[in-house]
Amino acid sequence: MAAGTLYTYPENWRAFKAQIAAQYSGARLKVATSAPAFTFGQTNRTPAFLNNFPLGKVPAYQGDDGFCLFESNAIAHYLSNDTLRGSTPQAAAQVLQWVSFADSEIIPPASAWVFPTLGIMQFNKQATEQAKEDVKKFLAVLNQHLNTRTFLVGERVTLADITVACSMLWLYKQVLEPSFRQPYPNVTRWFVTCVNQPQFKAVLGEVKLCEKMAQFDAKKFAEMQPKKETPSKKEKGGKEAGKPQEKKEKKKEEKKEEKKPDPEEEMDDCDAVLAAEPKAKDPFAHLPKSAFVMDEFKRKYSNEDTLTVAIPHFWEHFDREGYSIWHSQYKYPEELTLTFKSCNLITGMFQRLDKLRKNAFASVILFGTNNDSSISGIWVFRGQELAFTLSEDWQIDYESYDWRKLDPNSEECKTMVKEYFAWEGDFKHVGKAFNQGKIFK
Repeated sequence: MAAGTLYTYPENWRAFKAQIAAQYSGARLKVATSAPAFTFGQTNRTPAFLNNFPLGKVPAYQGDDGFCLFESNAIAHYLSNDTLRGSTPQAAAQVLQWVSFADSEIIPPASAWVFPTLGIMQFNKQATEQAKEDVKKFLAVLNQHLNTRTFLVGERVTLADITVACSMLWLYKQVLEPSFRQPYPNVTRWFVTCVNQPQFKAVLGEVKLCEKMAQFDAKKFAEMQPKKETPSKKEKGGKEAGKPQEKKEKKKEEKKEEKKPDPEEEMDDCDAVLAAEPKAKDPFAHLPKSAFVMDEFKRKYSNEDTLTVAIPHFWEHFDREGYSIWHSQYKYPEELTLTFKSCNLITGMFQRLDKLRKNAFASVILFGTNNDSSISGIWVFRGQELAFTLSEDWQIDYESYDWRKLDPNSEECKTMVKEYFAWEGDFKHVGKAFNQGKIFK
């Protein structure tokens, strides 16, 4: 069964397809939508993200085993089960037919009509009227097909229903008022049936159908646009007016180059608006200052001998009131196969916790061999509670582990700290040989 993380921005209908598919199939899907686990427009431009997802677009999926996918339809397909994909070759082909239909026939006119009402696209009367006609065409096709059917393919929900319903979500929420949808009762019946399935509701919540067709709001559109800087007097003329024309042209070219964004960093209007969110507060702001300087210990650990310098420094300066020590144990060792995949699982968790580094340190170790391994570690957090509970985005991976708080004064804790920090020792509580370790610092 698939298990991994979906990176996206909040309320992304493309991501909804994968999330709903996972609800049906039982795939373990964690969703990263906000800082610090994922910040749209920032995280997806980092070298680490682009290494896995070259276009930098979302949704993007990374499995716990390191397997990566981009493109929402591919992700939804991967997270589905055989029933959703189509249980026969004919059914599978029909599912693909409707997925393609959504991409080519529904999304273009739906975007042209809906986006201006959301303030993320300039209104064009001709384009909107054409979009309305195109929407009527595909609604007529769907209405005829659903005349004698409950769902698009077969007698159960498939990926066809999930994809088409998600593609029509904003139409039903924004512009398909009762009078417009009245000629297509089969489509509305089918849509309402879909969005009220428990698996849909778990992702979409309550979907309220449009009562009055939303219109373009010029004021809202203006507010959505990035503010342009007013040219300075020098740029308008002033003292610069007497300088040679060649120099002026050069400055203009430099200015153009500065303003021109890197193509791979550009966001479409919809992404830019839907991804906008306030800056996150420091999850540790409520805690008192500590005398233990984590960065100083990390420097000792990185640059000097672990047993003779780093560990003694740790215990000499460790603040038992301001920090706590925890043991973690991966809950599903039976799912661990090849050791390199298990290591990718650890590395993936570390990457998603990047903004926790300032207030934490961990040594996580893979024990055993291929198809017979386990993962456990020692974590040091600021505060007396598990740090993951302080931020929704830090909870993506931690539920896959059992956590036990250790008493820093106990011999058990001191032994574990020594063994895990040094990557050597008896590890009597494990029962498997050391394979390799990863440090979170």
